[in-house]
Amino acid sequence: MKGCSAALVVSSALLTSVLYYHSDLLAGEKRNSLIKPNFIIILADDIGWGDVHQNWPSTVKTPNLDKMAEDGMRFLDFHAAASTCSPSRASLLTGRLGLRNGVTRNFAVGSIGGLPLNETTLAEELKKEGYYTAIIGFDYYYGIPYSNDMGCTDNPGYDIPEIPPCPKDSETQCFKCKNISANVALPLFENFDIKQQPVNLSMLTHLYAERISGIIQDARKSGKPFFLYVALAHMHVPLTPHGFESENSTDVFKTSLREMDSLIGQIRRISDAIHKENTFIWFTGDNGPWAEKCEFSGSVGPFVGSWQTQRGGSSAKRTTWEGGHRVPAIAYWPSRIPANVTTAALLSMLDIFPTLLSISHISLPKDRHYDGLDISQVLFGHSQSGHQVLFHPNSGAAGKFGDLQTVRLEKYKAFYITGGAQACRGDIGPEKLHNPPLIFDLSQDPAESAPLDQTTAEYWRVAERIAAKTKTMLRSIANDNTSQADYTIKASAAPCCNEHHVVCRCWG
Repeated sequence: MKGCSAALVVSSALLTSVLYYHSDLLAGEKRNSLIKPNFIIILADDIGWGDVHQNWPSTVKTPNLDKMAEDGMRFLDFHAAASTCSPSRASLLTGRLGLRNGVTRNFAVGSIGGLPLNETTLAEELKKEGYYTAIIGFDYYYGIPYSNDMGCTDNPGYDIPEIPPCPKDSETQCFKCKNISANVALPLFENFDIKQQPVNLSMLTHLYAERISGIIQDARKSGKPFFLYVALAHMHVPLTPHGFESENSTDVFKTSLREMDSLIGQIRRISDAIHKENTFIWFTGDNGPWAEKCEFSGSVGPFVGSWQTQRGGSSAKRTTWEGGHRVPAIAYWPSRIPANVTTAALLSMLDIFPTLLSISHISLPKDRHYDGLDISQVLFGHSQSGHQVLFHPNSGAAGKFGDLQTVRLEKYKAFYITGGAQACRGDIGPEKLHNPPLIFDLSQDPAESAPLDQTTAEYWRVAERIAAKTKTMLRSIANDNTSQADYTIKASAAPCCNEHHVVCRCWG
């Protein structure tokens, strides 16, 4: 499945946890506001590890992210929970892999379901403890409900293949009379109301900045600690940067990246001006760059997945090669996190859920298993201990969605399946099963170019450990309280503010 539908991982359970800033300001309720920290999670879409200048200096400069890293902690070995959007974001919200929370692949424009109702989200747990919660970006509250290329707009930006603008004339054929397609106008939501359809993408960054400022100000007025999840539209494919005129495709991506970096700088400045000593900002990405978008996609840095690219296809988004799920990550909290440090600990987006709850002195729900760790001691500079093992689920390139056929064990990484993802200009590597698995030593071979010799004692020692860890993990999932997502698609589920127009265009 192409594209991201991140908003649709949000269940009605999560929606009930969203605090609508215009109607739920309880100024008299100040429970724990002076004790509990504020949290801002900034999640970039399809950003490469090499898109942040401090990670990979050959790319465009990202001064605001670089300054955040200088004033905080940069993660060198941080991983998305999946290498495509919906399952990655569902894992951020739940601390659980897709085989547990039910979200193993992307939702679509007409999906009727999302994250299962019986899953517990980070926002719900924080709201129980008095947090003012809000979501900006791909998820409901304020933003677009899926990727910026999953619907037409009047200023469609840049993509491969090119998306034409929405028709502007008064069509007689109504939206519900035709199949769901990318020709349905991209909507902008505020809570459950469509504010624009199609949205003006060139102004989206400005609108986000305004709403973020309002949310932080409203949280201050309410006297409550706040949790703000900012799910950016950048860098999936470039938006139309405001005032951009160059025809150079390289300039398009760089300008869009600079626009994202500028927005992150604005978020930090707004937060610092009000809550600097008590606000934890965590920046990361949902998965690696979408290689089939060619010059409109980002950089994986040194994690090129040479073994795969030499055989055809991509080793970035949708794959379990390092470029697909190793993502940039920066943690910033002036009063708690040491400045200008890096950590090489093996960490994951799955860790956000248990870590934020731990920092807030909230216990994990006890009716299910979690795949993340509390890494607060790493953040505070007291430890370099992360995961011993991470499981990277199949995310659409090869194999069954969600299956755990790539395993990271310390410095080693094993592939039981490879291939399947489309590279720039259409090349697709053949899907291939590996039994025994390919095993790479990432400490010596970050490009994943040459697997270990299967005749060596080292190979079999590692292979046996990985097989044992995988068996234990699968047993844990089989005995867990797991969920099943509903992936049914109906035309009536697609957002539409005017069903009498072919693209659902809002008038006035």
